[in-house]
Amino acid sequence: MAWNEPPGGNNDKDPWGNPKRGNDGPPDLDEVFKKLNDRIGKIFGGNGGGSNKNSSGAGGIFLIVGVLVVIFLAMDAFYTVDERERGVVLRLGKFSEVTDPGLKFKLPIVDQVEKVSVTDIRSYSKTSQMLTQDQNIVEVSLKVQWRAADAKAFALNVQNPGRVLEHATEAALRHVVGATLLEQVLTQGRTQLAQDVRLRLQQSMDTYGTGIIVSQVNLEEAKAPSEVQAAYDDVVKAGADEERFKNEAQAYANQIIPEARGRAQREIEEANGYREQIIARAQGEADRFNRLYEEYAKAPQVTRERLYLESLSKIYANTNKVLVDVEGGNNMMYLPLDQLARNRGDSSGSPTLTGSAPATDSEINRLTDEVIEEFRRRGIIRSTNN
Repeated sequence: MAWNEPPGGNNDKDPWGNPKRGNDGPPDLDEVFKKLNDRIGKIFGGNGGGSNKNSSGAGGIFLIVGVLVVIFLAMDAFYTVDERERGVVLRLGKFSEVTDPGLKFKLPIVDQVEKVSVTDIRSYSKTSQMLTQDQNIVEVSLKVQWRAADAKAFALNVQNPGRVLEHATEAALRHVVGATLLEQVLTQGRTQLAQDVRLRLQQSMDTYGTGIIVSQVNLEEAKAPSEVQAAYDDVVKAGADEERFKNEAQAYANQIIPEARGRAQREIEEANGYREQIIARAQGEADRFNRLYEEYAKAPQVTRERLYLESLSKIYANTNKVLVDVEGGNNMMYLPLDQLARNRGDSSGSPTLTGSAPATDSEINRLTDEVIEEFRRRGIIRSTNN
């Protein structure tokens, strides 16, 4: 039966062998500590019922404190490192090792463990005004994402690495913006500016030995101060208009240039064709002249008269009226060729010079021969012997 059962049971004594009280109230604490102290004193060689009660009570308290200290040290000897962390162990203030995730042991009081998160991505935002290369003020807002890659360096090399990162970020940003024109900061140069800031910031972190890896730098906003924002908006709009006009001009050039090149090529081809035509015609005329000269050398008078007749045929083919000056007279003869051709056409049924169908070369030659024969008959021109 338990020691706290009411009287009258099989066991009427407490755990120390003393009879239980007749009432149900709790035992006297002083008496309990006295009993405990007496038993401990017996174990360590003291007398169980010593006369000095104060000395026995103090010894018991010290013993309890010692037990508690031992328990605390035993609990402090073990620690757990999370999967995202690494443990930096310092033994008497000097670096000992870096522990991996899991349940680990350390020497109480002697060892000190500082846990560092090496996987968490931390961020820092910064907004400030600064000067550009062309002496303009710009307000830049950026965000830096970083993590502690080297637990030992992050915990031991630099005091407050996050604060060091903040100062280095502002220094890197001012250096890069100070070497960049305002237009590039506000428009197309922002991506390159963020990359330059990240590289320069990482160099600073490596130089200081902070163990920090700068994963990304985002240039969230770049604008002019509010006092001159309207003027800067006009500048940006003018830049956009300039770019738009350039694109339109380039599109127009892309349309016009191929057309101009096509027309130029066509002109070249037509010129080449005209040249070939003129050359061929000249060569044909030269061949014709050479053959005509051969015939002229054989029969000059006949050839001359034939050339004369052909010339008249060409002239009469383009006119329907002829005026002939009669040698030795004051009158001029009028030959209505169109009427003559029409009358002859009506009688013969052949096409005429005027009307719907043009006369052929044979008809013109025949009409010419008739006119010349009439001239000879009237004595206007004289006959030539073959």
